[in-house]
Amino acid sequence: MESQIVRALKPIILNKIGKNKVILIFGTRRVGKTWLVESITKDANINYLSLNGEDQDVQVLLSTRTAANYKRVLGDAKLLIIDEAQVIPEIGKILKLLIDTFKDLTIIASGSSTFDLSNQTGEPLSGRSLTYHLYPIAQVELDKQENGLQTTQNLEERLIFGSYPELFHLNSLAEKAQYLTELVKSYLLKDILMYENIQNSAKLLELLKLIAYQVGSEVSIDEISRNLGISKNTVDRYLDLLSKVFIIYKIGGYSNNLRKEVTKSSKWYFYDNGIRNAIVNDFRLLALRNDQGILWENYCFSERIKKMEYEQQSATYFFWRTYDQQEIDLIEINNGEMLAADFKWGNQKKKIPGFFAKNYPQASFSVINKENYLDFIL
Repeated sequence: MESQIVRALKPIILNKIGKNKVILIFGTRRVGKTWLVESITKDANINYLSLNGEDQDVQVLLSTRTAANYKRVLGDAKLLIIDEAQVIPEIGKILKLLIDTFKDLTIIASGSSTFDLSNQTGEPLSGRSLTYHLYPIAQVELDKQENGLQTTQNLEERLIFGSYPELFHLNSLAEKAQYLTELVKSYLLKDILMYENIQNSAKLLELLKLIAYQVGSEVSIDEISRNLGISKNTVDRYLDLLSKVFIIYKIGGYSNNLRKEVTKSSKWYFYDNGIRNAIVNDFRLLALRNDQGILWENYCFSERIKKMEYEQQSATYFFWRTYDQQEIDLIEINNGEMLAADFKWGNQKKKIPGFFAKNYPQASFSVINKENYLDFIL
């Protein structure tokens, strides 16, 4: 099925080819970056050169930073593709020289972490680059392949196994569970261990497990620090690294400087439910679990983020709570408009909290459940 799925970024990136830009595509390993770029080159109708940054010959080839060398490398190519570009030393300076020297060149550089690529390209590529994030397959991408009945039938599986592309080639639930378990063990932390000189991945996995059990809840760095026996600074650093390889993301508290509002806490979510469940080693069906609410909230939140980013809307996200425990799961600010939402797996009803309604009368509020969630994520 994956081969039939048109990734939402494809038409967006195709439209940027020929505009003398460096197009940066970030996403976890195995999320489909290579497949996306290959499908773009098939439709781009342009001479291209494709290089793999993990190939040492490629690193040597690009290390001589002269226009003459790069002219020989490019030949008549007008599109340069560099996969796993974050591995290449001083990649930012290389990309800057290339894009400044060859005015009819477009570069697509993909990477599974923002470490070297964004750190080294942040300053030198100002105004020359466009950055996109490729997520596990989104419901907005599947919508063209499925009818409403199929989407309903597949919902439970997506809450448990997520939507990494390879899963769509696997038939049994056991194979899917095995794939995700191997993905976490072999690939997910590879960039952190490679670039950040963290010798032991055990603490990272323990940290991820603690976060996985607290999805949708406020996370105490002090408590995690005590549980893991590491400093608060190390916890903060690890969380930052895990967000830079697109495993988890942080949501802060929203406030309009009203004294009752909590602002200093954070919540953490996973970009993919399957990764979350692999980390806690639980792929049981929903009827056998007591974390349906966590899975539902994580799924709806991440699918909303995918939808908004693929529509190129620059929304920001928060949770909201007061010290007397009035709370809302999601506050989304987009183009000056405020959307508030709670996620309910069952049929529970919830009214908008009184303090919120009084102080934010302009905000829309809805409860996202199985009946209306597609309106929220499509």
